[in-house]
Amino acid sequence: MTTVKATTTLGNPVYPIMFAIGGCHLLNDTLQAVIPAMFPVLEKERGLSFTQLGFIFFALNMVASILQPVVGYFSDRKPRPYALPFGMVFSLVGIGGLAFAPEYWMILVSVMLLGFGSAVFHPEGSRVSFMAAGPKRGLAQSIFQVGGNSGQALAPLIGAFILVPLGQKGAALFMIVAALAIFILMKISAWYKGQLEQEKLDKRKKVLLSSIGKLTTKQVGVALTLLLLIIFARSFYVTNITSFYVFHLVERYGLAVEDGLLYIFLFLALGAVGTFFGGPLADRMGRRNVIVLSLVVPMPLCLMLPYAPLWAVIVLLMLIGFFIMLSFSVTVVYAQELVPSKIGTMAGLTVGLAFGMGAIGSVVIGMLMDQIGIYPTMIVVSFLPIIGLVGLGLPRDRKITAAA
Repeated sequence: MTTVKATTTLGNPVYPIMFAIGGCHLLNDTLQAVIPAMFPVLEKERGLSFTQLGFIFFALNMVASILQPVVGYFSDRKPRPYALPFGMVFSLVGIGGLAFAPEYWMILVSVMLLGFGSAVFHPEGSRVSFMAAGPKRGLAQSIFQVGGNSGQALAPLIGAFILVPLGQKGAALFMIVAALAIFILMKISAWYKGQLEQEKLDKRKKVLLSSIGKLTTKQVGVALTLLLLIIFARSFYVTNITSFYVFHLVERYGLAVEDGLLYIFLFLALGAVGTFFGGPLADRMGRRNVIVLSLVVPMPLCLMLPYAPLWAVIVLLMLIGFFIMLSFSVTVVYAQELVPSKIGTMAGLTVGLAFGMGAIGSVVIGMLMDQIGIYPTMIVVSFLPIIGLVGLGLPRDRKITAAA
């Protein structure tokens, strides 16, 4: 693999900021994890159908999906460092509203506020991660994304140990999480502002290197289309496991909800591990190679999962979680290097699309489960990773290093 040397554009990694923004990503996505974790509670306490539950997830993720590229676009034009804590304030209000909402429409409004906060956080947080990365772009994005995936992995534990025992009002405890995130983001925003001021003095900092060779506009468009198809397949499948697979475990294997949620936790926990290793692995062997690997390996495992005995379900969920999330941070960096002048926009587009596909997937899967049943739906969804084969058509990339 060819190496691209950077002599003036890449500084040293700023690890405290990389880990701080990753920690805030964990806190942000922990707030979002409350939503699917509350599904069994809302089904029982409010008597909601699978379709209604799907629309709750749709409201959360569609707001985040639509707004993230918009936030990223305006951030590219004029970065706003203090947008990070500002957005988290909306999440604080949303999680408080969710805890005490007596009506279905109030729940929808509350999750939309959470979605707005997330839409602001992700492109701006990804920009901070990129600025702090130096030549370690894959590692920095992995640290950032593993924070988010770790927060999402807490959803089953939140459901089993907080929401199932305490009910809907247990969500109020997570207002503390939002307040902590606001405090840390104020510190990060001060560093972010300082970096922007430094960039104005040092014109060289505005020059960005790409690990992908010079491409035509058409080639970039084709590559982005293929990348978005991969994100569609991955997000749709992950939404099925995180939000609805617990009902399959209860129906087919007779597990209690709390026990089924622990199975989902294993999937998400190994997914977080995969997210972390994906970035450094991509720095070594190429981003395109890791993207292809992450969809090809779990493909047969996903097809086996609906038919597996209970003992094998644990193994399959862990393997699928690790490999399918291996490319989560890598797809963000790959898109940023396809269009290196639009860092925030590309982060908003890729992560936003992941939210959007999750939103659409939640509604489609919920409707399928209501119409054809839980088990047939699991079989249909198991074919989704096959779409990932389009990754073979992505342009190859090269390694970026800082010159001595």
